[in-house]
Amino acid sequence: MSLASEALLDAAAEPYKKSGKFAFHFARSKLRYDPVFLAVLKSGLIQSNMRVLDLGCGQGLLLALLRVAKSQYQSGSWPNNWPEPASCLDLCGIELRDDEAAIARIALGSAAKIESLNLSVCDIPAADVVVLFDVLHYLDADAQVSLISRIARAMESGGLLLVRDADARAGFSFYLTCFAERGAAIGRGHWRQHFHFRSREQWNALLTQQGFHVEAMNMSDGTPFANLLWIARRV
Repeated sequence: MSLASEALLDAAAEPYKKSGKFAFHFARSKLRYDPVFLAVLKSGLIQSNMRVLDLGCGQGLLLALLRVAKSQYQSGSWPNNWPEPASCLDLCGIELRDDEAAIARIALGSAAKIESLNLSVCDIPAADVVVLFDVLHYLDADAQVSLISRIARAMESGGLLLVRDADARAGFSFYLTCFAERGAAIGRGHWRQHFHFRSREQWNALLTQQGFHVEAMNMSDGTPFANLLWIARRV
């Protein structure tokens, strides 16, 4: 990892110190070792003046990264081969868990609007970019369809949906993913958490049927997991 990348991650994680050592170290390690966050910046998919809605945002890590990206670029601490980051973003996150949402609010302050809502039933506000990282498998099959349908209705043609989830037909790496998710659920006290994963083909079908043109890219570099990132454009 380059020094510029390290500086970017440090800047994004710094505000989490306000919520204690655990929140800070979780933010720092998650940003550093989960490839999806830097992949979004490297892709240049999020453009200036867009409304970005992170569903199931947790502590708001992606929003924190987007918030500091422009200032890092302007200070000259930006990887040379990356596209210029977006500016003037309207950032919003929705998170079910009140404790996680509270950490996000403290870290992001007025830079983002964070709401504590249940994605299974809440209204989806209009957005240019909607993010679903490791969220859909927590919903049952019908709730997955309902959520994607509500997102599609809230988007104009050309809107971008970014979905990161696991491929249920990826063999051993998928079982490692399930093991990690089960451990995380138990760590939060959810011993009976149910998951509904789909295969790559089934995720493709779900998104296509709801009016998206989709492409998928591997999002497991540096990890043992079976994760993919779907880049879905509203038709």
